[in-house]
Amino acid sequence: MQFQVTILGTGSATPTLHRNPTAQWITYESEHFLVDCGEGTQLQLLRHKMRLSRLYNIFISHLHGDHYFGLFGLLTSMSLAQRQEPLAIYGPHGLDDIITTHFKYSDTRLTYPLEFHTTNPHQQEHIFENEHLTVETVPLKHRIPCTGFIFREKPKKRNLIKGLVPEKALPEELIQLKSGKDVYDANGNLKYSFEALTTPPPPLRSYAFCSDTLYLPDLAEVVKNVDVLYHEATFANDLHERALRTNHSTAGQAAQVAKDAQAGQLLLGHFSSRYRDVTQILLDAQEVFPASILAEEGKTYEIGIHPVSNDHQIF
Repeated sequence: MQFQVTILGTGSATPTLHRNPTAQWITYESEHFLVDCGEGTQLQLLRHKMRLSRLYNIFISHLHGDHYFGLFGLLTSMSLAQRQEPLAIYGPHGLDDIITTHFKYSDTRLTYPLEFHTTNPHQQEHIFENEHLTVETVPLKHRIPCTGFIFREKPKKRNLIKGLVPEKALPEELIQLKSGKDVYDANGNLKYSFEALTTPPPPLRSYAFCSDTLYLPDLAEVVKNVDVLYHEATFANDLHERALRTNHSTAGQAAQVAKDAQAGQLLLGHFSSRYRDVTQILLDAQEVFPASILAEEGKTYEIGIHPVSNDHQIF
């Protein structure tokens, strides 16, 4: 099944003509999720032809404007399009008050219900689950409460081998085999072996989003073995003291988390506006974790398929 993340914004707090604030569009088959929604996100969604009618869940990491100021326009546009389906928003304490207050004083009545779910920035929590995915929060350390998110694929059934499974096998027996259980007859004799008639499902895939945060060595254990880790890299290594003062991370620190977590791939983003050329950020990261690449706006990354380099390194 398709499992992708499309990067809509790679910038940080100060707007530039070259980067948008943080926003990501996650796709799992026909399901879509929006992670963070900085100013201008809905223009990016339009530009890249994202279908808002299929969006039912939004996740907001924290209440700095470059991560949620785009919500007001996006929610309003959905109402102008006469949306009827509920929309769930997962985010920090206070987000519901901010949004409802805005719509109260702008005399805006949405055509659809909003469902608010408050995240806990102090502990890891399971906050969402459907047929295919789970979403967990990741406590981060920033100037204000902040959480990351891990999207994990749920375990799948084993695959029946065509041509080997007897036609006379009953439906309930096939279910047993696909669940990894042998089938026995009424006398307790082995009838069908799941190992002989099925193959294992593909490895489970996962994606972790971690922005914004001070360098946290313990974070590696929380995001252990994820296929793709997105970690903020606001500064190159030479500005490590500024990163410490502002509760952000350097590229090398992001790479150290990825290395310690044994991640499959590191996506770097949330670049400071001081950088037009972010090549040094990439070099700093690759020195520690070679499987590091720069997140590129408008580019879609397959979770579980790891690109090895950037086509373009200059922004």
